[in-house]
Amino acid sequence: MRRIRNLALMGFMGTGKSSVGRIAAAELGFEFVDTDALVEKSAGQSIADCFAQQGEGAFRALESAVVQALAPRERLVIATGGGLVVTPGNLESLRAHALMVCLWAGPETILRRTQHHTHRPLLMDADPLAKIRELLALREPHYRRADIIINSDHRPLREVAQQVIHQFMESVAREA
Repeated sequence: MRRIRNLALMGFMGTGKSSVGRIAAAELGFEFVDTDALVEKSAGQSIADCFAQQGEGAFRALESAVVQALAPRERLVIATGGGLVVTPGNLESLRAHALMVCLWAGPETILRRTQHHTHRPLLMDADPLAKIRELLALREPHYRRADIIINSDHRPLREVAQQVIHQFMESVAREA
């Protein structure tokens, strides 16, 4: 049985999950957690180092362990890594206790927001825009499984956060 007590933001890197999540957590009086930061803490190294030294499979296994550890917790806003929901079981685990909100942005917006980030191992590519398009195409079916999809393209993050909060409050009210 589903009982929404948390809010989880999913979507591609650069869509605003961390920024929107921090705003939403502050407004709701919830704790903000970022699965990437929790994985880094668990691994004792950066995501880029984890990818380089252990491979994507090891990183995804750590990510799944983090998702499982969040299951009993309440009053969280969870920003998930961009590929977290592709791993079987992660979306279902989160959906059991969290409203799943996907933040969506177009490839050009994502590139503009992430082009100076050196900690994005999946974008260390000769043609990052083509890589973003490729990964978005692969992940889109998983992102579409969210409860709600909100476009963050060309919108102030505070406005996106207000829409996320509104959707969360409506969902909790429907459950009551």
